Amino acid sequence: MEHEGDAIKHSMTNLLYTTYITPFDREDIGALVNTMDDIADLIHEVADKFFLYNIQSPTDEAKELCDIINIAVLEVDNGIKDLTAGAGKTALLERCVTTNEIENSGDTVYRKALAELFSKPEDMIVIIKWREIYQKMEAVIDKCEDVANILEGLAIKQG
Repeated sequence: MEHEGDAIKHSMTNLLYTTYITPFDREDIGALVNTMDDIADLIHEVADKFFLYNIQSPTDEAKELCDIINIAVLEVDNGIKDLTAGAGKTALLERCVTTNEIENSGDTVYRKALAELFSKPEDMIVIIKWREIYQKMEAVIDKCEDVANILEGLAIKQG
């Protein structure tokens, strides 16, 4: 799916620079496309790390971060739908606030996961693997907030 996302990104970029009139500023559209691609890339990296590191089962914190990622991605999807459907400034700004709250909860779980991980320093290899996975998962959530920030800018520009 990540490769399909890359193909869509390249197609969108091509359309963006060959279309004379765009519905929003080119820079905003480009930023949205690139940041949404970053989300897909990071999710792919998380899955890849589980495979490469031979992780047999996720930690409770990883499950919690996955749930938050799912909620954040759905919020991004709904924000894009609101934008394309012509939802007003208020609806988009509310979506952005919600995404920010989701990202804050992700930060809390991420910190909790790291604290738990480093509270039992028996196996450094395990610590290194999970720290990297947690960092990637938290980065996905951060990218969702980045999309919300772009949407917020678009909402403000639309007035």
